[in-house]
Amino acid sequence: MDEAALSPDQRSASTQSRLLAERLRQSLLDGAFAAGSRLNEVHLARTLMVSRTPLRAALQTLAGEGLLHHTPNRGFTVPARSLTAMIDAYEMRALGEGLAARFAAERGLSEEMRLRMEVALTAGDKALADDTEESARRALYAEANETFHGIIHEAAQSQLVVDVLRICQRVPHTSARNIVAFELADVRQRHAGHRKIYEAIICRERREAEQIMRQHVLAVKLSVARWFSQLQTEASQTPPQPRKSAAR
Repeated sequence: MDEAALSPDQRSASTQSRLLAERLRQSLLDGAFAAGSRLNEVHLARTLMVSRTPLRAALQTLAGEGLLHHTPNRGFTVPARSLTAMIDAYEMRALGEGLAARFAAERGLSEEMRLRMEVALTAGDKALADDTEESARRALYAEANETFHGIIHEAAQSQLVVDVLRICQRVPHTSARNIVAFELADVRQRHAGHRKIYEAIICRERREAEQIMRQHVLAVKLSVARWFSQLQTEASQTPPQPRKSAAR
Protein backbone atom coordinates (compact mmCIF):
# COMPACT_ATOMS: atom_id res chain seq x y z
CA MET A 1 0.00 0.00 0.00
CA ASP A 2 1.23 3.51 -0.86
CA GLU A 3 2.18 5.26 2.38
CA ALA A 4 0.55 8.45 1.09
CA ALA A 5 -2.79 6.64 1.18
CA LEU A 6 -2.44 5.72 4.84
CA SER A 7 -4.16 7.56 7.65
CA PRO A 8 -1.99 9.69 10.01
CA ASP A 9 -2.17 6.95 12.66
CA GLN A 10 -1.15 4.29 10.13
CA ARG A 11 1.76 6.42 8.88
CA SER A 12 2.89 6.96 12.46
CA ALA A 13 2.84 3.21 13.14
CA SER A 14 4.69 2.54 9.89
CA THR A 15 7.39 5.06 10.75
CA GLN A 16 7.72 3.68 14.28
CA SER A 17 8.01 0.16 12.89
CA ARG A 18 10.84 1.19 10.58
CA LEU A 19 12.70 2.93 13.39
CA LEU A 20 12.27 -0.08 15.65
CA ALA A 21 13.48 -2.42 12.90
CA GLU A 22 16.59 -0.30 12.43
CA ARG A 23 17.30 -0.18 16.15
CA LEU A 24 16.84 -3.92 16.61
CA ARG A 25 18.72 -4.68 13.38
CA GLN A 26 21.85 -3.00 14.70
CA SER A 27 21.52 -4.74 18.06
CA LEU A 28 21.21 -8.12 16.36
CA LEU A 29 24.14 -7.45 14.05
CA ASP A 30 26.27 -6.41 17.02
CA GLY A 31 25.46 -9.59 18.92
CA ALA A 32 23.44 -7.90 21.67
CA PHE A 33 21.10 -10.92 21.82
CA ALA A 34 22.51 -14.38 22.44
CA ALA A 35 22.10 -16.98 19.71
CA GLY A 36 19.12 -19.19 20.45
CA SER A 37 17.46 -16.67 22.75
CA ARG A 38 13.75 -15.98 22.29
CA LEU A 39 12.49 -12.43 21.90
CA ASN A 40 9.22 -12.12 23.73
CA GLU A 41 7.07 -9.32 22.34
CA VAL A 42 5.58 -8.30 25.69
CA HIS A 43 8.93 -8.06 27.43
CA LEU A 44 10.57 -6.30 24.50
CA ALA A 45 7.71 -3.81 24.15
CA ARG A 46 8.07 -2.89 27.83
CA THR A 47 11.85 -2.58 27.54
CA LEU A 48 11.65 -0.36 24.46
CA MET A 49 8.55 1.46 25.74
CA VAL A 50 6.56 0.89 22.54
CA SER A 51 3.29 -0.77 21.66
CA ARG A 52 3.25 -4.33 20.36
CA THR A 53 1.77 -3.59 16.91
CA PRO A 54 4.75 -1.70 15.41
CA LEU A 55 7.13 -3.97 17.32
CA ARG A 56 5.56 -7.07 15.79
CA ALA A 57 5.86 -5.51 12.33
CA ALA A 58 9.53 -4.72 12.99
CA LEU A 59 10.24 -8.27 14.16
CA GLN A 60 8.53 -9.67 11.07
CA THR A 61 10.68 -7.43 8.88
CA LEU A 62 13.84 -8.70 10.56
CA ALA A 63 12.66 -12.29 10.23
CA GLY A 64 12.20 -11.67 6.51
CA GLU A 65 15.81 -10.49 6.35
CA GLY A 66 17.04 -13.63 8.12
CA LEU A 67 18.15 -11.81 11.26
CA LEU A 68 15.48 -13.64 13.26
CA HIS A 69 13.74 -16.98 12.96
CA HIS A 70 10.00 -17.16 13.41
CA THR A 71 8.31 -20.33 14.57
CA PRO A 72 4.52 -20.53 15.02
CA ASN A 73 3.52 -20.76 18.70
CA ARG A 74 7.11 -20.05 19.74
CA GLY A 75 7.74 -16.61 18.36
CA PHE A 76 11.00 -15.05 17.29
CA THR A 77 14.41 -16.50 18.09
CA VAL A 78 17.94 -15.35 17.34
CA PRO A 79 19.73 -17.66 14.87
CA ALA A 80 23.30 -18.80 15.41
CA ARG A 81 26.03 -16.89 13.57
CA SER A 82 28.56 -18.85 11.54
CA LEU A 83 31.87 -17.31 10.47
CA THR A 84 32.24 -20.00 7.82
CA ALA A 85 28.86 -19.10 6.31
CA MET A 86 29.76 -15.40 6.36
CA ILE A 87 33.10 -16.01 4.63
CA ASP A 88 31.52 -18.26 2.00
CA ALA A 89 28.81 -15.68 1.32
CA TYR A 90 31.32 -12.85 1.01
CA GLU A 91 33.45 -14.89 -1.40
CA MET A 92 30.40 -15.50 -3.58
CA ARG A 93 29.25 -11.90 -3.20
CA ALA A 94 32.67 -10.63 -4.33
CA LEU A 95 32.32 -12.62 -7.54
CA GLY A 96 28.73 -11.51 -8.11
CA GLU A 97 29.31 -7.84 -7.27
CA GLY A 98 32.45 -7.81 -9.42
CA LEU A 99 30.54 -9.21 -12.35
CA ALA A 100 27.73 -6.69 -11.81
CA ALA A 101 30.26 -3.83 -11.88
CA ARG A 102 31.83 -5.25 -15.05
CA PHE A 103 28.46 -5.51 -16.80
CA ALA A 104 27.50 -2.00 -15.65
CA ALA A 105 30.74 -0.64 -17.14
CA GLU A 106 30.19 -2.55 -20.38
CA ARG A 107 26.57 -1.49 -20.80
CA GLY A 108 26.90 1.97 -19.35
CA LEU A 109 24.81 4.01 -16.95
CA SER A 110 21.79 5.96 -18.06
CA GLU A 111 21.81 9.61 -17.07
CA GLU A 112 19.14 8.86 -14.46
CA MET A 113 21.25 6.06 -12.95
CA ARG A 114 24.36 8.22 -12.94
CA LEU A 115 22.56 10.99 -11.08
CA ARG A 116 21.14 8.52 -8.53
CA MET A 117 24.58 7.08 -7.96
CA GLU A 118 26.04 10.52 -7.37
CA VAL A 119 23.26 11.23 -4.88
CA ALA A 120 24.08 7.96 -3.07
CA LEU A 121 27.77 8.84 -2.97
CA THR A 122 26.98 12.29 -1.57
CA ALA A 123 24.68 10.72 1.02
CA GLY A 124 27.54 8.44 2.04
CA ASP A 125 29.84 11.45 2.38
CA LYS A 126 27.34 13.17 4.65
CA ALA A 127 26.76 10.05 6.74
CA LEU A 128 30.49 9.73 7.44
CA ALA A 129 31.15 13.44 7.99
CA ASP A 130 32.55 14.52 11.36
CA ASP A 131 29.48 16.63 12.16
CA THR A 132 26.98 13.80 11.61
CA GLU A 133 25.27 12.62 14.78
CA GLU A 134 26.91 9.38 15.91
CA SER A 135 23.60 7.63 16.61
CA ALA A 136 22.37 8.27 13.07
CA ARG A 137 25.58 7.68 11.12
CA ARG A 138 25.39 3.93 10.72
CA ALA A 139 21.80 3.82 9.48
CA LEU A 140 22.40 6.70 7.07
CA TYR A 141 25.45 5.02 5.62
CA ALA A 142 23.67 1.67 5.38
CA GLU A 143 20.97 3.28 3.24
CA ALA A 144 23.52 4.98 0.99
CA ASN A 145 25.53 1.76 0.67
CA GLU A 146 22.50 -0.31 -0.26
CA THR A 147 21.41 2.28 -2.84
CA PHE A 148 24.87 2.42 -4.43
CA HIS A 149 25.12 -1.33 -4.85
CA GLY A 150 21.50 -1.58 -5.94
CA ILE A 151 22.05 0.85 -8.82
CA ILE A 152 25.00 -1.22 -10.04
CA HIS A 153 22.86 -4.37 -9.91
CA GLU A 154 20.22 -2.55 -11.94
CA ALA A 155 22.76 -1.28 -14.46
CA ALA A 156 24.21 -4.77 -14.90
CA GLN A 157 20.94 -5.82 -16.58
CA SER A 158 21.46 -9.43 -15.51
CA GLN A 159 18.76 -11.23 -13.58
CA LEU A 160 21.14 -14.14 -13.01
CA VAL A 161 23.67 -11.93 -11.22
CA VAL A 162 20.89 -10.37 -9.13
CA ASP A 163 19.63 -13.84 -8.18
CA VAL A 164 23.13 -14.94 -7.11
CA LEU A 165 23.53 -11.84 -4.95
CA ARG A 166 20.10 -12.38 -3.42
CA ILE A 167 21.18 -15.89 -2.40
CA CYS A 168 24.31 -14.44 -0.75
CA GLN A 169 22.11 -12.15 1.30
CA ARG A 170 20.46 -15.14 2.94
CA VAL A 171 23.42 -14.74 5.30
CA PRO A 172 22.25 -11.39 6.75
CA HIS A 173 25.68 -10.16 7.81
CA THR A 174 26.77 -10.04 4.16
CA SER A 175 23.90 -7.86 2.94
CA ALA A 176 24.72 -4.37 1.65
CA ARG A 177 21.95 -3.11 3.95
CA ASN A 178 23.51 -4.52 7.11
CA ILE A 179 26.69 -2.71 8.06
CA VAL A 180 28.78 -4.85 10.40
CA ALA A 181 32.12 -3.90 11.98
CA PHE A 182 31.35 -0.19 11.82
CA GLU A 183 34.73 1.37 12.53
CA LEU A 184 34.61 4.89 11.13
CA ALA A 185 38.09 4.96 9.58
CA ASP A 186 37.52 1.56 8.02
CA VAL A 187 34.11 2.48 6.61
CA ARG A 188 35.50 5.72 5.19
CA GLN A 189 38.01 3.63 3.26
CA ARG A 190 35.20 1.43 1.99
CA HIS A 191 33.30 4.51 0.85
CA ALA A 192 36.39 5.81 -0.95
CA GLY A 193 36.29 2.50 -2.82
CA HIS A 194 32.77 3.37 -3.98
CA ARG A 195 34.15 6.49 -5.64
CA LYS A 196 36.76 4.45 -7.51
CA ILE A 197 34.17 1.91 -8.61
CA TYR A 198 31.89 4.68 -9.86
CA GLU A 199 34.72 6.31 -11.82
CA ALA A 200 35.68 3.00 -13.44
CA ILE A 201 32.07 2.36 -14.45
CA ILE A 202 31.42 5.76 -16.02
CA CYS A 203 34.76 5.54 -17.85
CA ARG A 204 33.71 2.12 -19.21
CA GLU A 205 36.77 0.46 -17.63
CA ARG A 206 35.11 -2.93 -17.24
CA ARG A 207 38.10 -4.91 -15.94
CA GLU A 208 39.08 -2.19 -13.49
CA ALA A 209 35.49 -1.87 -12.27
CA GLU A 210 35.29 -5.62 -11.66
CA GLN A 211 38.67 -5.79 -9.92
CA ILE A 212 38.04 -2.81 -7.63
CA MET A 213 34.60 -4.11 -6.70
CA ARG A 214 35.92 -7.56 -5.83
CA GLN A 215 38.69 -6.05 -3.71
CA HIS A 216 36.12 -3.79 -2.05
CA VAL A 217 33.86 -6.70 -1.02
CA LEU A 218 36.79 -8.87 0.10
CA ALA A 219 38.08 -6.00 2.26
CA VAL A 220 34.67 -5.90 3.97
CA LYS A 221 34.93 -9.67 4.45
CA LEU A 222 38.23 -9.19 6.29
CA SER A 223 36.72 -6.51 8.53
CA VAL A 224 33.77 -8.77 9.37
CA ALA A 225 36.08 -11.71 10.12
CA ARG A 226 38.09 -9.56 12.53
CA TRP A 227 34.90 -8.29 14.16
CA PHE A 228 33.49 -11.79 14.56
CA SER A 229 36.74 -13.16 16.02
CA GLN A 230 36.84 -10.30 18.52
CA LEU A 231 33.22 -10.95 19.45
CA GLN A 232 33.96 -14.62 20.06
CA THR A 233 37.04 -13.77 22.13
CA GLU A 234 35.08 -11.38 24.31
CA ALA A 235 32.35 -13.96 24.78
CA SER A 236 34.86 -16.61 25.85
CA GLN A 237 36.36 -14.24 28.42
CA THR A 238 32.98 -13.42 29.98
CA PRO A 239 32.26 -15.53 33.08
CA PRO A 240 29.39 -17.91 32.40
CA GLN A 241 26.04 -16.89 33.85
CA PRO A 242 22.75 -18.70 34.21
CA ARG A 243 21.12 -18.58 30.81
CA LYS A 244 18.04 -16.41 30.60
CA SER A 245 15.57 -16.35 27.82
CA ALA A 246 14.80 -12.96 26.35
CA ALA A 247 11.20 -13.86 27.03
CA ARG A 248 11.53 -13.18 30.71
